[in-house]
Amino acid sequence: MALWLYWILLGLLAGGLAKFLIPGRDPAGCLITIALGIAGAFIGGWLGTFFGWGRITQGTLNLRSIGIATVGAAVLLVVGRLVFKRRSR
Repeated sequence: MALWLYWILLGLLAGGLAKFLIPGRDPAGCLITIALGIAGAFIGGWLGTFFGWGRITQGTLNLRSIGIATVGAAVLLVVGRLVFKRRSR
């Protein structure tokens, strides 16, 4: 599988899971969800390495990579909601 396709698929899975686990009103569509998941994979990989949970493995979709990317996407989702909530006030 091409590496870019792997990142898009991982981003879609992680972003979708993060939005499912942290429900709320998000007007974002599929492309924003994929971007959230891909950015979450980078953040999750950094957090996973820092805390010793592991890291995102390149080119394979395993549960650890999906879980770490989902944690990163959830962190980004919560931070993004807090930032946009403050701006709207």
